[in-house]
Amino acid sequence: MVRIKNNFIKYILLFFVGGYAYCGIEILSRGYSHVSLLIAGGVCFILIGLLNEKYPYRMSFVSQMVVSSVIITGVEFVTGLIVNVWLGLHVWDYSSQPYNVLGQICLLYAFIWFFLSPLAIIADDYLRYWLMGERKPRYHFW
Repeated sequence: MVRIKNNFIKYILLFFVGGYAYCGIEILSRGYSHVSLLIAGGVCFILIGLLNEKYPYRMSFVSQMVVSSVIITGVEFVTGLIVNVWLGLHVWDYSSQPYNVLGQICLLYAFIWFFLSPLAIIADDYLRYWLMGERKPRYHFW
């Protein structure tokens, strides 16, 4: 088993795994992606991974899913404000979706992220276990 102990390398690896996974999801769902989404995905993956690492109590898996979808939606909102509104790149626009905020996020995609978040939670936990020698993941759902 490989043991990555250097925190810089660990977080760079996690960043790119999350970033490329996020871009992959975008390409599968709409046929293209953008470099800003690689950055957003990397940030999301690291933040989701920190849920288990930084809190002294164990969150239930469902709670992690809720918080993860909020994290992803929040990062997507900030990224959208920078990339779409401030820089005017028009990478995405949810204005036609119901319950959207400035066309950058919408309720539908927040729900989708809730159901996709287990992929990120489990991937982060097992990458940390297999490659970084951290504790083996254990989950309780409620």
